Amino acid sequence: MSMNMFGLKVEEGKEGQNGQPSVGPVYRNPIAKNGFPQTDPDLSTAWQLFRAAVEKYPGNKMLGWRDFKDGKWGPYLWKTYKEAYEEILQTGSALRAHGIEPGARIGIYGSNCPQWIVAMQACSAHSLICVPLYDTLGPGAVDFIIEHAEIDIVFVQDKKVKELLNSECTHAKRLKLLVCFTSLQQEEKDKAVSTGIKPYSWNEFLNMGKENPSEPSPPQPLDICTIMYTSGTSGEPKGVILTHENMTASVTGVDHFMEEFEDKMTVDDVYISFLPLAHILDRMIEEFFFHRGASVGYYHGNINEIQEDLMELKPTFLAGVPRVYEKIHEGVLKALGELNPFRRSMFHILYNYKLKWMKLGYKQKYASPLADLLAFRKVKNRLGGRIRLIVSGGAPLSTEVEEFLRVTSCGFVLQGYGLTETCGLATIGHPDEMSMLGTVGPPFVFTEVRLEEVPEMGYDPLGDPPRGEICVRGRTAFTGYYKKQELTREVIKDGWFHTGDIGEMLPNGVVKIIDRKKNVIKLSQGEYVAMEYLEKVYGIAPIIEDIWVYGDSFKSMLVAVVVPHEGNTKKWADQNGHKGSIPELCSLQELNQYILLELKTAAERNKLRGFECIKGVILESQPFEFNQDLVTATMKKRRERLLKHYKVEIDDLYQRLNAVPKR
Repeated sequence: MSMNMFGLKVEEGKEGQNGQPSVGPVYRNPIAKNGFPQTDPDLSTAWQLFRAAVEKYPGNKMLGWRDFKDGKWGPYLWKTYKEAYEEILQTGSALRAHGIEPGARIGIYGSNCPQWIVAMQACSAHSLICVPLYDTLGPGAVDFIIEHAEIDIVFVQDKKVKELLNSECTHAKRLKLLVCFTSLQQEEKDKAVSTGIKPYSWNEFLNMGKENPSEPSPPQPLDICTIMYTSGTSGEPKGVILTHENMTASVTGVDHFMEEFEDKMTVDDVYISFLPLAHILDRMIEEFFFHRGASVGYYHGNINEIQEDLMELKPTFLAGVPRVYEKIHEGVLKALGELNPFRRSMFHILYNYKLKWMKLGYKQKYASPLADLLAFRKVKNRLGGRIRLIVSGGAPLSTEVEEFLRVTSCGFVLQGYGLTETCGLATIGHPDEMSMLGTVGPPFVFTEVRLEEVPEMGYDPLGDPPRGEICVRGRTAFTGYYKKQELTREVIKDGWFHTGDIGEMLPNGVVKIIDRKKNVIKLSQGEYVAMEYLEKVYGIAPIIEDIWVYGDSFKSMLVAVVVPHEGNTKKWADQNGHKGSIPELCSLQELNQYILLELKTAAERNKLRGFECIKGVILESQPFEFNQDLVTATMKKRRERLLKHYKVEIDDLYQRLNAVPKR
């Protein structure tokens, strides 16, 4: 039986010479086996993509939002493509009326909403460069970006105005204009004026554009479309330069990819937007939805109430980071725990029954309609009842959670892989393909992928299995970091972007992410340990909300800081006769011992090696993200800051562990 090939080898690998690392074969998507597909010259900039959609779908619903009335969030209201287009032209005209010339950098700061998109598209219409100011990076980063990108104008959400006018945001005084997504309070206006900034409410700015209309000055394909700053787990933010060609290759590449499948996207598809627009994943999904004349509904701004928006919007497409899906998984497991034993065992029987048929190659919708009806419809209904496609990105999704979603969500579940630097997708999984479980799929349509040797970690792209640092080149790869040539040279060598992620190339041309280049440490006994992988394995234990694993090359043991799961910790306390708040429970030796035991069980279940087991834990009652310094906006751990934060406790823990005779 021949194997299905999803990624094709187009060039052989090479042994490293003269101290150069070995490189593996170059792989492409089968669609691109004889070269990348031709691009349409009429769709070569973000503005052309959007203009074409407005002409084709003027009356379709484009942007949806909810208003807060009488103490509650109302139904979704919609702007059509034509209505949004009018606002975009007015916004662009108002910018030009203030003497803003093509090439200027325009900041956008705030949660996702229709105004965000209007400002973004107005930038495209006039060859302006859109620079998202990251919501979760805190005032220091916003200040840094305003100065570094030399931003003169910021479109801003009402609740972010005070951050900009805060005295710590020293560079805000270089701003000329401040345009609020809604309206400003009088004191904010006064403060802006006294700083030399001209403030506008949204409607004032649109009127200014109406009174001073000017024709768009559309960009060229190689012009910069956006400079997207990524937080980086160390150092100051880096500005990734993405051109219009990058954007359109990313969007039209998905068209080519989707032609392969019988399930088609339609204008009736609805996406729920809650991942930050300042990130590439959400930005590219929205660009694609607009290109296809479909609808995007924005969450009302509180991620803890997203369930309500799902019920109201009933989206057909959901994209999230693994944490979102882990929470859904936990929620269903919790509901299962509350069922009577008979119904609970029925769920597991139906789950295994459907999984068996899926593994035999049946599409998920035909694997067991009965199981869907009896057991899984409820999971689907938690997401609004209409989900057709679920995509996970931003970090690897654990196989356990991915399989669970594939069986129970009654939709397609895909993992893709990409970075801001690859303008979204570098690889993409196929729907209904069980062989891709736990992988991120083959190379994207406009991308070439190869692995490069990492000798210090023992990864060899010519070994068996082939493993190494994932390197990418193609039409979606960025041109460099803004004003940071030496950093650009460090990561783009011979035209290949070095991602810093470690991958394994499977025999069918599919990539599996196994590690990060930087988060590997060598223990004192010379063994390498991959921290992120261990955190994924241990993080599945129900008692754990979050975990940071620590070790260093002078120690032989790993320790961890654990944030216990609030609900399950309270349950444990009730069952064991303990009372008190979470911080009080965290100081109990018994809870500490119980968590160590749970970690041990997780290690055994995943067949971890002895030195990968956690020997001691510190309990932290507050999630890491409460302290903005400890994690990035995409929830990646900033290891050196975590170490600084917990250093005293860690040293103390190692001292205690070393005092205990080894069993």
